[in-house]
Amino acid sequence: MTESAERRDDTRARIFADTLRDHRDAVARLGPEHFEAIVALADDVARAWSGGGRLLVCGNGGSAADAQHIVAELVGRFERERRACAALALTVNASTLTAVANDYGFDEVFARQVDGLGRPGDVLLVVSTSGNSPNCVRAAERARAGGLLVHGFLGGDGGRLRGLVDGALVAPAADTPRIQEIHIMMGHLLCALLEQGLADVGPAGSRP
Repeated sequence: MTESAERRDDTRARIFADTLRDHRDAVARLGPEHFEAIVALADDVARAWSGGGRLLVCGNGGSAADAQHIVAELVGRFERERRACAALALTVNASTLTAVANDYGFDEVFARQVDGLGRPGDVLLVVSTSGNSPNCVRAAERARAGGLLVHGFLGGDGGRLRGLVDGALVAPAADTPRIQEIHIMMGHLLCALLEQGLADVGPAGSRP
């Protein structure tokens, strides 16, 4: 093996080890406040479903993928067979997103959908690694004004969104990849909690 190849392998091994260490450290910092936040979110979603409401989820970039991932687990299935759940990612309709961005600006791409799709008693989950995404902030503000409950999967210090949401789960990590890893793990936990409780909330996602 050449010296350059050895250096390359050493670098790869270091990246691997550092990534695992940082991930483990972030997970180890999860505590009672994170448990309470995810349970509060699950309870609010369950209540929304029992009243014929739904869960709306939004985010940008990797957080958009997380929003779609969580919704896919709920509309489809996570770990067991059960009714389809009423959940909608606000990131998936390219025509709506581009029309709203073109006509009203990108900061409105989620808020406009909240106006049209959200009803009092629904739940909006905003996913933002910084807590400061302007379109998520606008969506949270519009949701609160419209009578929706708002929860956030956030990062850093929670940013502007922390003061706008009814419940915040702030990932205990400093860098974006680790924050995103915590967010999707908490998304899976949310799905597990909701599936466990579906028998207690009646027909999931039924609407009048």
